[in-house]
Parts: sequence; structure tokens; C-alpha cells
Amino acid sequence: MPLFAVTTITPAALIGIGAFAGSAWIVLAIISLTILVTLLDRVIPTGGIQDESSRGTSLNFALAIIHLILLPLCVAALAGGWLTTLEKVGLFFAAGLYFGQVGNANAHELIHRSGRGLHRLGMWVYISLLFGHHTSAHVLVHHQHVATRADPNTSRKGESLYRYIPRAWIGSFRAGYRAEAARLAKINRPAWRNPYVVYVGGAVAFIVLALLLGGLEAGIAYVTLAAYAQIQLLMSDYVQHYGLERPARPGGKPVTVGNEHSWNSPHFLSSALMLNATRHSDHHAHPSRAYPALSLPDDAPMLPKPLPLMASIALIPPLWRRMMDPLVDRWRHA
Repeated sequence: MPLFAVTTITPAALIGIGAFAGSAWIVLAIISLTILVTLLDRVIPTGGIQDESSRGTSLNFALAIIHLILLPLCVAALAGGWLTTLEKVGLFFAAGLYFGQVGNANAHELIHRSGRGLHRLGMWVYISLLFGHHTSAHVLVHHQHVATRADPNTSRKGESLYRYIPRAWIGSFRAGYRAEAARLAKINRPAWRNPYVVYVGGAVAFIVLALLLGGLEAGIAYVTLAAYAQIQLLMSDYVQHYGLERPARPGGKPVTVGNEHSWNSPHFLSSALMLNATRHSDHHAHPSRAYPALSLPDDAPMLPKPLPLMASIALIPPLWRRMMDPLVDRWRHA
């Protein structure tokens, strides 16, 4: 647990100080999230941490509170006048990476918890990123239909990241709403109880609050920062499910989700930074299993490079396809 805590809280502290002091602190935050992680992933042996005795709840709670404090602080700094333009660009880049990689991984962990309080805390982290619908779409749609065409967040072989992002965002918003409406109808609850009322209403409230407190600049800074964090989340989904499909049984129903239907990353520090979200096959096999206990199955597909680096490679579709398509074909015919 100390490694998870140090790895996830250190960049948040650097970003927080950088929002006030700018300069070298912002540079250090960027280095801690990019260069340092990449270098240590190469130096430290793969494997990471597995601790079946811990659920890591205290760190989950702390990271959610840090997120809810750090986000408005960064928006204020981006809209304020005490940082230079270059410092604001650096802060935007660092904060977007942190909210999209660490904040998302933590919220993802929380929405899978059975306790109502922790689940709602994760939901509000997503709402603060204007991405509240992911709370429903991820649990009710993605986990049910992963590795099939019915899942908007499963990327298809040959599909570029740039085509995937709008398709996944819009598709998951619609599919999540339909799943919640069907769930409410099944238990005879009124339509206004749909959590999408909270997701959309909360997002609008946060945007209005930013506008009231910081004017148009704060509103623009908030929306663009949230969008950047959302893109980081979608890039992770794109990489972790690219091209892997569940074949259909004779009756048309897909086979049960297996280890072979998610890409994993065994790299040490990036796994700690993202709370073992890189151990994706085990997560889909056991969605309620806490992140410290997730394992790397021997029969699961492994990414050739760390997840954050693979997401960067996905920005260049020809390079991505040259690297990944042969691996996809190998697993499809395994």
C-alpha cells in the first residue's frame, strides 16, 4: 500500500503546489507522470504488487477527496492571472493526465464497491469530470457486453482512436441510459429516479458554479480540462480492449468473458499509478475484487509496452496498427 500511496499522491501534491507557485513545480509534476514512470517501468522488473489482504479503501477515499480539492484549484489557476501562459499550458497537461489516469482509476475502483457511500463518492468524482454517465454505462453495459459489438467501449480491430472516442462517448451515454431505464422499469420505479438526472444535473451545476465563481475563463478552463481527462479515460479503454472479441455460441450468445478478452500490462510503476487497472483481465473476471488483490493471469494478452505509452502510440494510427494488429490476430486464433 505505501507504493500505491506514494505513486498516486506525489504528482497530486506537485500539481497542487504548481497551481500556486508555477515554474519548476509544474515541470516536476509532468516529469513524475511521464518521464519518471516510463524510465522506472523499464528499470524495475515487471510484476507489480498483489496484496490479497488489503482493499485499499483508505487510499481510495483520500484520492477522491484530493481530486475534489485539486480540480477547482487547477481551474482557478488556469483562469487566474498569477501563472504565465506557458505555466498554464504545463499545468493543464499535468492535471489532465492526473485526473484522467489516477482520478479515473480511483473513481472506477469506487463505483465497483458495494458500499453505497463509496459508490456515490466515485460517482461524484466522475460527475466532476462531466462524465457521470460512466458510472452506469461501465457497470451495466461494459461489463455485460465487453468484447462484443453491443459494448460501445470495446474498440474494434482497424478502428482508429479518433473514430473510437466519439463513438464510445455517445454510445456509452445512450446505452447506459437505456440500461438504467430498463432497470427502473423492472423494479417499478418512476423515470425521474434515473441517475442520469443526477449525472446531467450535477454536470450543469458544476459548470454554472465555475462560471459564477471565475467567469467565462473559469468555465472554459473547467470544461476543457474535464474533456481532456475524459479523453485519457477513453484512451485507456481503447488500448485495453482493442480488437479482442468474444465469439458467438451456436445460439448467438457470446461465450463467457475470459482472460483472453482484455489487454493487460505487467509494468511496475504505471500499474501502481493506475491502481492496478492494468490488470484488466482479472478485473473483468472479478469486478468486485479490490485493486491490491488483482493478479496477472498467465493466459491473458499482454501489451508490448506500458499502458500510458501504448495510449500515446495510439495517437498515430498507422504505427498502432503495425504494432497491435498482428497481436490481435494471434489471440483471435489462439
